[in-house]
Amino acid sequence: MRIAETGDLRIPHELRRAVFIAEQGIPEPEEWDDKDGGAVHLVAWSDEVPVGTIRLIRGAAGTGHITRVCVLGTHRGTGLGAALIREGLARFEAEGLTRAELSAQTHARAFYARLGFAAYGPEYDDAGIPHVAMAQPLPRRADAAAG
Repeated sequence: MRIAETGDLRIPHELRRAVFIAEQGIPEPEEWDDKDGGAVHLVAWSDEVPVGTIRLIRGAAGTGHITRVCVLGTHRGTGLGAALIREGLARFEAEGLTRAELSAQTHARAFYARLGFAAYGPEYDDAGIPHVAMAQPLPRRADAAAG
């Protein structure tokens, strides 16, 4: 497995369409926004096939936002999602950001907690799916970075 940045939005869009629209039933207009152009898109590859992606957005006041995290069902539970998150966090740290935030589907809350994120605020609905806001300070502690 390898993780690489891509400027070709067709690849992350194909993965997001498969996971969010086809699998999870998110209406297509709710998946697409105006943030793709200014974001960094990382793609995880297995045997030269794209199998996961995340979108990184640099926010205000030293905060980085991890968004649109998805892994094809065939590759869930393999550590690929965690590797994508760790790579995103490492990139935020290299830029000198001081906080990472994400919006987690509540069923994935424990996954993100194992990677050093803590939930804050109330649960909310996003595209018909329960979510919770999560964040962690940067740089990460050594044990959370190895996680």
